[in-house]
Amino acid sequence: MSPRMRQELINVLYTYKNAFASDNEPLGTIKGNEGAITLNIDRPYPPVLRRPAYKASPRARETLEKHIQELIQLGVLRKVGHNEEVEVTKPVIIA
Repeated sequence: MSPRMRQELINVLYTYKNAFASDNEPLGTIKGNEGAITLNIDRPYPPVLRRPAYKASPRARETLEKHIQELIQLGVLRKVGHNEEVEVTKPVIIA
């Protein structure tokens, strides 16, 4: 990224800083907008959802679990079926 592009990005981020969550200001809700996502998890699950979980090192699994718990506490994630045991997996990228 060129120095000019970097400065433009910083300006945009600063201008709209209230649109981003931070450690001091966690995720919130947007009033006046509603949306719904309907998940269909009826058995038998489609093959794409029945793939085995990818192998991960103990360290990676621990890190992933920590981040998942943080997102659950922030209300961004919840367990499928309101905490029911559902045999569905999707890959996660750890960066």
